[in-house]
Amino acid sequence: MTTKAAVEDFLAQRTLAVVGVSRDSRKFGNVIFKDLKKKGYRVYPINPNAQSIEGEPCYSNLASLPEKVGGVILVLPPAKSAQVVREAKAAGIERVWLQQGAESREALEFCQQNGISVVAGECILMFARPIGFFHKPHRWVWGLMGKLPQ
Repeated sequence: MTTKAAVEDFLAQRTLAVVGVSRDSRKFGNVIFKDLKKKGYRVYPINPNAQSIEGEPCYSNLASLPEKVGGVILVLPPAKSAQVVREAKAAGIERVWLQQGAESREALEFCQQNGISVVAGECILMFARPIGFFHKPHRWVWGLMGKLPQ
């Protein structure tokens, strides 16, 4: 279960990687990448099929990053998430954010068994400040319904 402390700890990391960034600027991985950059994060795009994304060098996997990141956001099909959390562990990354739709039981269990802090089933754009125009009302409604991490 995701906690408020895990969300805050993840967002305190100023250097992140986004696995599953698309070259298509309308796809959500790309939106997350651009939005976090605007918010002041240093963000590395990961896509094994792209040389660059939004004018930035793109990396094929976590092991190829030029520096260690504080956390990794997965915007992938659930079937690929378990492999990426294994790569995160091998790269010494201690925080994983499984964006809504990227969760798998295998990935969650691996994180728990290996001491990786995990945020699952939440949209990072509802928490990374400043919260944007479209996500602010969504977060407010979730707060009213008691669905925000405690």
